[in-house]
Amino acid sequence: MGFMNQAVPLDIQYERLCTHIQERTGSPAATCVTPYRYAAVTGAPVRRVPLAACIQLFTGMALFGATTPISRIIAEDLPVFSSSMLRMLLAVLALTFFLGDDLRALRRATARDWFAITGITAFGMVGFTAMMLFGMRLTTGVVGATVMSATPAVTALAAVLFLGEAFNRRKALALALAVAGALAISYTRQHGAGGDAIVTGALLVGIAVCFEAAYTLLSKVVSEQISSLAITYVASLAAIPCFAVLAVFFDAQPFDYTGADAATWMAVLFWGIAAAALAPVLWYAGVRRVPGTLSAGFMAVMPVSGLVLSYVLLQESFRVAHLVGFGLAFLGMLLMVREHAADA
Repeated sequence: MGFMNQAVPLDIQYERLCTHIQERTGSPAATCVTPYRYAAVTGAPVRRVPLAACIQLFTGMALFGATTPISRIIAEDLPVFSSSMLRMLLAVLALTFFLGDDLRALRRATARDWFAITGITAFGMVGFTAMMLFGMRLTTGVVGATVMSATPAVTALAAVLFLGEAFNRRKALALALAVAGALAISYTRQHGAGGDAIVTGALLVGIAVCFEAAYTLLSKVVSEQISSLAITYVASLAAIPCFAVLAVFFDAQPFDYTGADAATWMAVLFWGIAAAALAPVLWYAGVRRVPGTLSAGFMAVMPVSGLVLSYVLLQESFRVAHLVGFGLAFLGMLLMVREHAADA
């Protein structure tokens, strides 16, 4: 077969093989062979993983993780919907510099694509951002980071329910560990300072996790010709008027930013430019240059970043329960990373 050329890098040969299998059998090729098994059989060369790509993946996930404590800083001083509108505006301005020709593919977008992008706007941008802010107003950074670490497991469960993907014991255990970790920390906090508010905040962050899972699954529905950056840009742009309307009707003082000090404004700038724009740019750039198994492994950076920055930025005190609860949730996330890597 023409794609078996040892002078061609492994990943390119693998893509050709997958296409060939799918054309001949009509079934998904990814379940038939893995890049590593293909390399062992054909002796195809494996390109070295660029260090720059690893740095991009690490930094992207670290910026994503920082969203948790940053959300608490912003929620304490600014109206939820008004500040969220600022976030989307900053993200759109920043993403404009990275788009290039990505938006041209939207000319060929189908009705199904636009339906999915509308859902991404509603759940991934408006719903996620609002629930994170409302939740982080009530709970702590440590609890928020622990709940956010359940994102891979929740996404996997949603894929089983809505996309018909297989469900196995490893996925079930990962989800159970994620929930156990969040409950362990929330239960100890319920009997201390904050009480029920801590738990309520954790539940709201949990809803944000569900919205994030919806974002991920809806992104799979969009045609492959439309890049992830283009989807992020359009969804962020569409979210601006949504947040403006919500601010008018639901914020106590719409578009009132006088309560923000210098630290809060720094948090807003970071939230919009770094977390909402630079993080996806770095992540998507790194993902394209490394194997799926490696990119999945970097997902572990996100909850660790959120936890560490909660101690640094929010000056939260360390408790043994934090270590137990976060450890359970983190173990569940690692199980899902391994599951994802096995499917890559």
